[in-house]
Amino acid sequence: MRVDQMERDATVVDFTARLLTGLVRTGNIDALHQALPEALPWTTFLPEADIDTLISELVATASGAVALGNLAAIALLLTQWRHSAEVYGDPALLAILTRDHEGGLGPVPAPGAAE
Repeated sequence: MRVDQMERDATVVDFTARLLTGLVRTGNIDALHQALPEALPWTTFLPEADIDTLISELVATASGAVALGNLAAIALLLTQWRHSAEVYGDPALLAILTRDHEGGLGPVPAPGAAE
């Protein structure tokens, strides 16, 4: 990617981050809740409490990423939330991941230890 394109992209993300921050600060969360399914259709599967967390994390991450000049953190955050929505959107997978397990699940090897 060319430097001038990266600078234009950063300008757009900076504007978007500031707009989101302004909407949150002024209490226009309802507007964000209404617009989010159009921008990120998979948010339909997230619980309402998670939508609030997503908005909060997105505002903070976008502001921080713009300040660093590295937008990768925004893409990572959106990918992580999309995966959460995939779990909520699949009742069988949600049941597997949220069920209580009786007893222990056995020892877990230390990271890097031979299995």
